[in-house]
Amino acid sequence: MEAVDFAVSLKLEDGYRFTADFLQDDVPELLLDEPAPLGEGAGPNAARVLAVAVGNCLAASLLFCLKRARIEVQALRADVSGTMERNERGRLRITDVDVKLHPVVAEADVPRMQRCLDVFEDFCVVTQSVRDGLNVNVGVDPAPAPPVAV
Repeated sequence: MEAVDFAVSLKLEDGYRFTADFLQDDVPELLLDEPAPLGEGAGPNAARVLAVAVGNCLAASLLFCLKRARIEVQALRADVSGTMERNERGRLRITDVDVKLHPVVAEADVPRMQRCLDVFEDFCVVTQSVRDGLNVNVGVDPAPAPPVAV
């Protein structure tokens, strides 16, 4: 399979508030902000967005499998929690993400879910990428501020 590229753009608004543009038509921007004392907590921070990405990916993967198995899903909720701890250099890192999925299906379909429960995680792009580690390439391209008029 060929590589599939994607892009998003973030713009500093004020303080630690950023707007994330997903560069997709009809998809609204998302406001991100750090909690106090750094920011104002006006939106989720990156750690919460990562938790949402993992939870959403797993929920969507399970839903896809159940639909393919012709199991009607009446409702589905994903509860995600995470833990941050300091590493040996004193830097905060996300060490654990716990996801609990709560699908609501007919009682007769519960035994039929087993095949999906065995395979759905492997099809979750985000979760498996995080588990396996991924390349993060970083570049910084400073731009000088325009001169201040006196």
